[in-house]
Amino acid sequence: MRTATGKGFFVACATVIGASVLAGCGGGPATTVPSITLYNGQHVQTTEELVVAFEKRTGIHVNIRSDDEDVFANQIVQEGAGSPADVYYTENSPPLEYLQERGLLAPVGPSILDQVPSAYDSPRGDWVGVTARVSVLVYNTNLVKAGNLPTSVMQLAQPQWRGKLGLAPGETDFQPIVTSIVKARGRTAALAWLQAVKVNAASHLYPDNETLTDMVNRGQVAIGIIDHYYWYRERYDVGVAGLHSALAYFTPGDPGYVLDVSGAAVLKSSRHKQQAQRFLAFIVSHQGQEIIAHSQSYEYPLGSGVSTAQDLRPFDTLRPSPVTVAELGDGSSALALIQQVQLL
Repeated sequence: MRTATGKGFFVACATVIGASVLAGCGGGPATTVPSITLYNGQHVQTTEELVVAFEKRTGIHVNIRSDDEDVFANQIVQEGAGSPADVYYTENSPPLEYLQERGLLAPVGPSILDQVPSAYDSPRGDWVGVTARVSVLVYNTNLVKAGNLPTSVMQLAQPQWRGKLGLAPGETDFQPIVTSIVKARGRTAALAWLQAVKVNAASHLYPDNETLTDMVNRGQVAIGIIDHYYWYRERYDVGVAGLHSALAYFTPGDPGYVLDVSGAAVLKSSRHKQQAQRFLAFIVSHQGQEIIAHSQSYEYPLGSGVSTAQDLRPFDTLRPSPVTVAELGDGSSALALIQQVQLL
């Protein structure tokens, strides 16, 4: 750690291990500053904004480690009681349900859960919903007319979309769509749908939704299925002049129209549960949700009655599939089907 001196330069005062130790360089008494470790599977820039504000408000230091949410979920299982993580923050609910089923999450404080509608929290109270987004179609406006787009996710299996459809089947955002189709149409129909879209997207399988969204915008593929916020980030990156794509929403209640919940949890193994709970309380508080509302994550805030400040379709006008976070489960059944057709 470096501490500023009155002469305008920095000198090393202490080594940080676990918690920050601020020691007066002139031999004064040391003060222990609490510290937590955050396993972050969410939008890095927005998480950093949240952490900066939280640290300023509480004095609690947050050590951020960022990676894909599924990577962290598997890592936490492997680390078990020895995990250095205190908080796990995800893009989707299935990884949280996966850890909950293994008894690795601590209960979230009732006052924290009360800040978010119960439909978007863990049914058992072991994680809290933070933001939401919905699955949509992204299409190249030069290659497809809006009136010719599928109105149901099931239509993506039709032969007319062969060579025109792009997918990112390895994304954790894809699994809830498969789960929703299973719930609405059954496992056999979902398997047939996966086999058909695999054929239709054979030459346009991408590693992630950022790449898929960019390839649609460039005209390398006509349409793709993504969560809405990827397109808004693409628009932000390329500007209006560079934008050659648009979003289309499925028919209300369609199994492809899935509302995905991003959430956060405290690990049962955390050695700093009080501070970790304070972090959860902050990110669903009015201040935390306002940071999200104005960020370039382009997600919908879920807590403290805050609405997005971005020009998204209003949250209360969304008409997604009725599938719940409990029914989305841990995503393992969907993943098994995706692997069965060798999309992964």
